[in-house]
Amino acid sequence: MNLFSDIRTLVIDSLTAMIADGTLPEGLDFTNVAVEPPRDAAHGDMATNAAMVLAKPAKMKPRDIAVALAAKLDADARITSAEVAGPGFLNLRLAPVVWQAVLGAVLQGGVDYGRAQLGQGKRVNVEYVSANPTGPLHVGHTRGAVFGDALASLLAYAGYNVTREYYINDGGGQVDVLARSVYLRYLEAHGQDIAFADGTYPGDYLVPVGQALKDKVGDAYVDQPEELWLADVREFSTDAMMGLIREDLAMLGIKMDVFYSEKSLYGTGRIEAALSELESKGLIYQGVLEPPKGKKPDDWEPREQTLFKSTDHGDDVDRAVKKSDGAWTYFAPDIAYHYDKVNRGFDELIDVLGADHGGYVKRMKAAVSALSDGKVPLDIKLCQLVKLFKDGQEFKMSKRAGTFVTLRDVVDAVGADVTRFMLLTFYVQYANARICSTLRKASEAGIVTDESVLSSADLGLVCHPAQLAVVKKLAEWPRQIEIAARTNEPHRVAFYLYDLASELHGLYHLGKTELGLRFVNESSETATHANLALARSVSIVISAGLGILGVKPAQEMR
Repeated sequence: MNLFSDIRTLVIDSLTAMIADGTLPEGLDFTNVAVEPPRDAAHGDMATNAAMVLAKPAKMKPRDIAVALAAKLDADARITSAEVAGPGFLNLRLAPVVWQAVLGAVLQGGVDYGRAQLGQGKRVNVEYVSANPTGPLHVGHTRGAVFGDALASLLAYAGYNVTREYYINDGGGQVDVLARSVYLRYLEAHGQDIAFADGTYPGDYLVPVGQALKDKVGDAYVDQPEELWLADVREFSTDAMMGLIREDLAMLGIKMDVFYSEKSLYGTGRIEAALSELESKGLIYQGVLEPPKGKKPDDWEPREQTLFKSTDHGDDVDRAVKKSDGAWTYFAPDIAYHYDKVNRGFDELIDVLGADHGGYVKRMKAAVSALSDGKVPLDIKLCQLVKLFKDGQEFKMSKRAGTFVTLRDVVDAVGADVTRFMLLTFYVQYANARICSTLRKASEAGIVTDESVLSSADLGLVCHPAQLAVVKKLAEWPRQIEIAARTNEPHRVAFYLYDLASELHGLYHLGKTELGLRFVNESSETATHANLALARSVSIVISAGLGILGVKPAQEMR
């Protein structure tokens, strides 16, 4: 049940009837007609902009349309009043029985109440985390990990076929640095004194990796030239780091469907194939780029490079894909990777990146637009990195310096659920725990609280304005899911849950002075069952929302 969608259908049907009776002209487009909560709850339960958006194409005054539409809507039993406001906005008030039916829908649907078919099974790829495999995940990666996983769950809840993907950045020079760092720990495991050169990773997390390498190859690489061991140690080290990263993700309850190696793009013809596709569209050429903004002329050496004409697809400037020395730019494998995703048949692509990748957005969108002929949209979400403070000062994290707080440190200290939800809110957990506590106490007092009894409660008793305020917020849940999924913004779920929890807490505190609003009404078992049905409905929606965010709902607070 989506009450806002149902009332919008009523509005559209009424507008269609107005066309049939000649009140409105034919050929009007109702796409932008919306039904939503009013900005001020005192104005009504819902509001529609129908008259405002149709006035110009209908060549009528918006207020005239609103008055006629109000008359149509007033005839429906669900509407108790339709009031015209201002130049033509229409505020609607719904009958209490409509809100009480929402409770029945929540209790009957359980955590599937609000589940949408917006996605219609479309395949969407969500790439997130994708940290360099040079060490365990640190707390700075946490926001992108939590956001990406919540977004993937949200889209799945909204009816999309979601693939969660991790892009392993194992094709660049940083992996060689990792291999050299592990080699030093390998020598250390053989009893040698070591010194870390500038740029290597001195963190203790590589000590067991060096020991594991010794256990595998013995002294075969000791004091041998780099060309003998670098490739093998690089692969060994990357595998070890990805093992740590998989464990870290598992601690947060994150399970990827695909781990895609950047290295697999090199020497396999995939980069060449992607650029050949762009070249066939006339988008690859030899040229010289303008100096970067802020560069002085004597700092700039113009060089002919292989360029992608990304300005044809919305970018500010064209982008280099091959340097003058023939080496690929970092952009080239990224193009090939996204070309692979397009060829895997995804209908939509989403990349979740750190805020430091802001300059990457337009060029990557241009590449995907060109590669897919504009058929596959790419949405890039930028997440601010988490900052830590120590003794009042920002704590700078660096793998090279060995000064970073791992994700595991945080999870070990406070737990996976708290780590995820501390980036969202704690207030919601308290509301669910309060409901669970109330249901336990009611059961201990001999009151039957199972689902079948609450589902058959007399919901007509849920009629106090404070109770209906909670129900009205519950009615918004399906609408919020669709909005959050359309905009790829899972934080909307967290904000909605916070508002729902706030309404629940407000009702709970009001019950301290108005006995009839207490969830357990000692004077009436019938009223108690109705009140508990309301509380249970809130718990159901909170559980569904927390599930999307990857958090287990708390049964009690300790």
